Amino acid sequence: MSHLRYGVLSTASIVPRFIGALRAAGGEVAAIASRSAENAQAKANEWGIPRSYGSYEALLSAPDIDVVYVATINSQHYPYTLAALERGKHVICEKPFTLKASEARHLFEVARAHNLFLAEAQKVVFLPVIQDVKALIQGGTLGKFHLADLTSSYPSVYNTWMHRAEVGGGALYGSGCYTLHLLTYLFDSPVVQYAGLCTKGTSTVEEQCVLNLQLENDVLAVSKISTNVTAVNKAFLYGELGYIEIPDFWKARHATVHYHTGEVQQISYPCEFELMYELAHFNECIQAGLLTSPIMDESMTVSALEIVEGLRSHWG
Repeated sequence: MSHLRYGVLSTASIVPRFIGALRAAGGEVAAIASRSAENAQAKANEWGIPRSYGSYEALLSAPDIDVVYVATINSQHYPYTLAALERGKHVICEKPFTLKASEARHLFEVARAHNLFLAEAQKVVFLPVIQDVKALIQGGTLGKFHLADLTSSYPSVYNTWMHRAEVGGGALYGSGCYTLHLLTYLFDSPVVQYAGLCTKGTSTVEEQCVLNLQLENDVLAVSKISTNVTAVNKAFLYGELGYIEIPDFWKARHATVHYHTGEVQQISYPCEFELMYELAHFNECIQAGLLTSPIMDESMTVSALEIVEGLRSHWG
């Protein structure tokens, strides 16, 4: 397959960033679908996409679409990813991949049965800054790492449906996987114990939450996520000989390494579309005939969802 043609399900707020990133990675957006023909055509005109569809089903049935990008509301990730796979399309599905770990397992089973590529869109593990940070951790120049502290916040008006439980809203579904995937990836170690607290305010889902995590390698981590305040959004990773500071860690362009000797090292990778790195990787995987990413694989997706489910069950 020499050239991959993408179809985009939804005109959600992330879609223009996806389109820019895919084009930067050398991919083609061939079509876009919305729940109304008028909106689909308007967005196709605005974003320079050659075809539009007034229903998701119409795009999924298009014979010349190779890969479907699912950017729908959270609760629709599972049914539309399943529908795309059953129509013979490779799929990249936005995070959170599904609302249940069992749904995720089923989708990967279906993808394997149809010999199709499937992956969760998770940019954080592919960012060049994060690659350099991982190399530093593995290199040992900061000694053994023992502690991590991550904070992320975003306005509650970002997506109004984020306050609705029935469609997969809530701060944890919105940003929890960034923390879980990042820590697992950086330290090559799964989360083995977890606990957390949340506040719901007037919402039916958590508006903010704090997670306490222990990795198998005994790194302890705390992750604070809020839609109530604008926090100082950073990750701090603490080693025995210094620490690493990563602003906006889920879309990191920069990081600072602080050594106890007083030395300071800057890591910087400016870019317009931080999604381009994951998409370049996924394109390579599909071209190589892989059924999922060797980095953002099924176990990474499923293990994070198991933790999210466990926390939300405890919170009621």
